[in-house]
Formats: sequence, C-alpha cells, structure tokens
Amino acid sequence: MSTRPDLRDHLAAACAQREREGLLRRVRTCDVLPGGRRLVGKRILADFCGNDYLGLANHRELVAALTRAAAVEGVGTGAAHLVSGHRGEHAALEEELADWTGRERAVLFSTGVMANLGALQALLGAGAMPGRSAALCVQDKLNHASLIDGAQLAGADLRRYPHADVESAARQLDGQPDAPALLATDGVFSMDGDIAPLPALAALCRDRGAMLYVDDAHGLGVLGPRGAGSLAAAGLGSADAPVLMGTLGKALGCAGAFVAGDADVMDAIVQFARPYIYTTAMPAALAAATRAALRLVRDDSEGRRERLAANIARFQAGAAQLGLPLMPSSTAIQPLVLGDAGTTLAGARMLERDGFLVVPIRPPTVPAGTGRLRITLSAAHTEARIDALLEALARLPLPARAVAV
Repeated sequence: MSTRPDLRDHLAAACAQREREGLLRRVRTCDVLPGGRRLVGKRILADFCGNDYLGLANHRELVAALTRAAAVEGVGTGAAHLVSGHRGEHAALEEELADWTGRERAVLFSTGVMANLGALQALLGAGAMPGRSAALCVQDKLNHASLIDGAQLAGADLRRYPHADVESAARQLDGQPDAPALLATDGVFSMDGDIAPLPALAALCRDRGAMLYVDDAHGLGVLGPRGAGSLAAAGLGSADAPVLMGTLGKALGCAGAFVAGDADVMDAIVQFARPYIYTTAMPAALAAATRAALRLVRDDSEGRRERLAANIARFQAGAAQLGLPLMPSSTAIQPLVLGDAGTTLAGARMLERDGFLVVPIRPPTVPAGTGRLRITLSAAHTEARIDALLEALARLPLPARAVAV
C-alpha cells in the first residue's frame, strides 16, 4: 500500500487553518432587486460593494440590445475566436473599444483575469527561446493578482516595487539593463482606490526602454474625457502606455474584457495568448449589450459620471465629519481600514444587520493588519441611502488602531 500523503488531507488542513484565522471565504447568493438592492438569504440589503459604478447593469438599453441579438445569434458562440466563434458583434465591439481608448486595435477576452494572464503570457513568454534572456517584469506590489500570476506563468523575472514608488521601480529596471522589460500597474488599485502615478511611470518607461502595461479595470468608464479611463485622465496616449487592459463588467455593466494597443502588439497577443486561443468566444449577444453600454458611457447624456462624482464627494464629506479613517482615494472605491480579520468581519456583519451589503476584505487579498470594508459608490445610489450608510458606519466600534494607511 502506498505511503504517499493524501492531497485531500493537505487541502483540509489548509482550509482549517484559514477558518481558525477568520480568513475562510464563503459564497453567498445575492439576487438582484430594483434600486441597487440584493436579496441575500432572507434579507434585503443595499449593495455598497459591487463595481457597477455607473448603474448600467440593468439599463433598459443594454437589456434590449442583448435580447435582440440573442434572438438572432442564439446564446453560445460554440467556438473560439480563431475557429468560428468570432461574430460581427465581436468585431464591431473591438473597433469601438479601440476608437474609445485611442488605440489601433483591441482584442476581446472572456474575463479580466484571462486578459491579464493571456496578454502577459504572450508579451513576456513568446520570446523565451534558448539563448535569449528571460524578460523582466516590474510590478507594483499592490497590483491585481492576475498581473502577478501572468508574469509568473510566462516565466518572466518578476520584480515588485513598493506601492506607487517610482524610484524603486527605476532601480528594478536598472538592475537588468540588458533584459527586455515590461512594467505593469493597475490604473486604479482595486483594494485601495488610489490612482497609479501614471505620468511618472510613463516617463520612466520611455527613459529605460520598457513597455508600460496598464490594467484600468476600475478606471474605464468613470475617469477621463468620455470615460476613457485613468490614462486619458492623465493625458497619456498609446505612445505612453502601449498596452491597455480594460474590463467590461464594472462601469460598463456587462462582462468580459479587452486588451488594446498597437496592431503589431495585438497581433502577437492573438498568436501567443493561450487563454485567447483556447477559449470559446463570449456570446455575441453580450458583445451587442456591451456596445450599447459603450455608447451610453461615451455620450453620458444621463450625467452618470457627474452623479457618481457627487456621491463620492457626499460620502467623503460625511465620513470626514464622523472621523472615519478612510484611505486616501478620490475614486468610487472608498476603503475603511479596520485592521485584523476578526474586527473587519464583525464590522461587515454589523452593517448587514443594518441593511447594508459591504464585504470584508481580509488577507491574503490585502496585507496582514490592513483588513478593510471596501465600500464602493455608484451613480445609482441615492443621497438618502448614502446618508443611511454613514449613520450605520458611525455606530461601528472602531478600534484605536484603525487609521488611514
């Protein structure tokens, strides 16, 4: 009989350890109700943790576009983009995304994680041949996990710099001047809500001959002219940041992602990105709905970005009056750091009892000791609901060590 350790025992021990530390994750069903509310179990909660920043997920025009296209295209595409799954709606959406972001070409992916994994695999791993140096990938320590994973899967030499520290990023690049290099950063950091120092990073990459890759999942739709994102807000174009990744399931209210840039770089991604090559294309009806969302975002005749900005300002002003230790963020992501996992989990449960859905963010998603309530604002929130959330937050027993970081 084999004496090999049982893999299930290892998994059970790891899960038990997480539970003891108060870090075990659990899936709950959150059914949609009108007015930005969710039915969680038997409770109706106001959603202050989702990423539907402009309140478009249930917009009538998106629903109508999806329905019309599904009646013609069906539901599934049945094949990858490179087989027979690339439909006219996909091609039109890629063209419109490229035009919106000022890039030559855009390539669709099914999710943001797949976009980062596939694009970094292609950009960093395609040249990994005998006799060639491994590519260098320099990243902010607070980047999204998929950026870190993408560099590791590509076999790149991954170097990480302290959050938003451009001088440290420069030292990492200078340490390997002979290696082809890519610097990857979030545009808006998903757990902190702050914006990367994009002009300084772009200047650094130009000076050191590195490619700048920006994951703007939380900036697209809400920042910059026509909602074109954090790069547009900083006045930077494709020459400054050759590769832009954006998601379609946050401000645009749909699902999926894209990578945009110069045509030759996008061609290389199509050739070498395994998550693109071997994945069934997103439903064409979803692409049609995303095109409808993109028209609404670019035009913004309903003033959704203005309402979102007003809601952020109202929440920040109320939090300041209450002395709540928010992190320094000007975006829709407004984290309240509580510290240890137990305190953070207790805070989320108290808010839930008061009728608010705010998910506790704990390690390993964030560094130890920085557990937080990740509060997100939307254009769909009313002033009354924001004020009610502030009243509930004022009742939280904040620990003495809960300070802005």
